[in-house]
Amino acid sequence: MAEEGRLVMDERAVRRAIERMAREILDRNGGAEDLVLIGIQRRGVELASLLAAEIQKAEGVELPRGSLDITLYRDDLSTIGPRPVIGETHIPDIDGRNVVIVDDVCYTGRTVRAALDELSDFGRPARIYLCALVDRGGRELPIQPDFVGRHVQVGPGETVAVLVPEIDGRLAVELRKVKRE
Repeated sequence: MAEEGRLVMDERAVRRAIERMAREILDRNGGAEDLVLIGIQRRGVELASLLAAEIQKAEGVELPRGSLDITLYRDDLSTIGPRPVIGETHIPDIDGRNVVIVDDVCYTGRTVRAALDELSDFGRPARIYLCALVDRGGRELPIQPDFVGRHVQVGPGETVAVLVPEIDGRLAVELRKVKRE
């Protein structure tokens, strides 16, 4: 049985947040023109798909989407082990376009720093926005999301779990106790 935590956002709340963030992205960008959505593996890819569906509903435009696996760009790669699992990176043309990096949780900022490093290997966007379903605070780097679904206070010994149907069988956000080994 999967570990369960304290529910912070149920499916309806997540979908409302996605709808709102899609509108905010369109407002900030002045429409869907020149927009590209890039999801950070794993759950950011699924969230980018949900955002793309909302934008398509609103604008009638299917946005180019990509996926980014930041594993080899992490600053803590040596702590992962000798054989890190590498996911897919697929980046459409981003030169001169407005890129929205989509992540599930924004915490220290290190994942986003790695994503920016990797993205620069694929081209030079006109603008990069950051969209996170959950901002839990606790930055170690001066990186802030432009679009946030919800700010969540996380206590000591807790972590945020974003659940998506493709991986977890449901759409939700939970606070979970960190397991000590």
